[in-house]
Amino acid sequence: MVRQKRGGLLKSTTQRNMKQLKEYLSDVEYTFAQANFSTQPPSLYDPIDYSMHIGGKRLRPTLLLIANDMFEGNTDKAMPAAIGIELFHNFTLLHDDLMDCSPLRRGQPTVYRKWGNNTAILSGDTMFALAWQHMLQVQSPNLMQALQCFNQTAIEVCEGQQYDMDFEQRADVSIDQYLMMTHKKTAALLVGALKIGALLAQAPADDIAHLETFGHHFGLAFQLQDDLLDAYGDTPQFGKATGQDIIDCKKTYLPLRSLELATGADMRNTLLKLMDKQHPLSAQQRVQQTMQIYNSLDIASHTRHAIAHHFDQAAKALQHINLPETHKEPLHQLLLTLHDRKK
Repeated sequence: MVRQKRGGLLKSTTQRNMKQLKEYLSDVEYTFAQANFSTQPPSLYDPIDYSMHIGGKRLRPTLLLIANDMFEGNTDKAMPAAIGIELFHNFTLLHDDLMDCSPLRRGQPTVYRKWGNNTAILSGDTMFALAWQHMLQVQSPNLMQALQCFNQTAIEVCEGQQYDMDFEQRADVSIDQYLMMTHKKTAALLVGALKIGALLAQAPADDIAHLETFGHHFGLAFQLQDDLLDAYGDTPQFGKATGQDIIDCKKTYLPLRSLELATGADMRNTLLKLMDKQHPLSAQQRVQQTMQIYNSLDIASHTRHAIAHHFDQAAKALQHINLPETHKEPLHQLLLTLHDRKK
């Protein structure tokens, strides 16, 4: 389904001078800039093309290609899997935005806002099918293992989304439960991208296990950053309205940690009431009052500490991978690049 204006996007991996992170990002950006997802009927495919071209970090396909190249795979042959993993990621965003009633994605109107609920559902379903179509184009002795990984990852992401919705109705969610949900909803897809890339390169099982640990902690840190930015980010930089998690009564790290740190029963009860969708205050008032409590508890610093912990754990997992440091350098660069991101 993807049509590109030229082939041979990536250099042959017979050249063992490892690329820098920006080179992988450039290759992935070029691939999606040239890709055309529009076909007939336009009412189905134009939303797909729109969602694939309104930006994004392209983190998951980049991780897949880095992992593949680390173990001397052929990144040209792995590119269909990279496209597939990004299609799947964007499919989840279409449906997430609809379920969360989010008005903006990457600073632009969400698909359901532009085309309606039904089209967002159907276009998202089609993206899932297209993701599988691209995965099936991959040629590798380990293709079946890669497909099994992709399928299990998709299941975990859906489980994570359901936990996320279930937690909105509960007042007894623990931080450990939140982190379990976050692994499934966010980290699992990063882990899956890394694992698929390594599998296609026929990497050793022990090294794949360390990559999975890296992806787990990297994913948790990444989501905790999203939680922090939702409350404290700058809307033009962040690409979506801040305070939306508070409005949606999401049980993210910030309110859960605030409940642990609450000074006295009154503050805790106030927080619990603000986290209830039936609260009579307006959305703006709930955001304002919740932020006052966050600030009084210095919750931003506590969240940054948790983020730093998971980035450190990811870095330690990377050390255990039995490869030259030059092969691991792009992942080190990624950790440094995203450690203090603002969007």
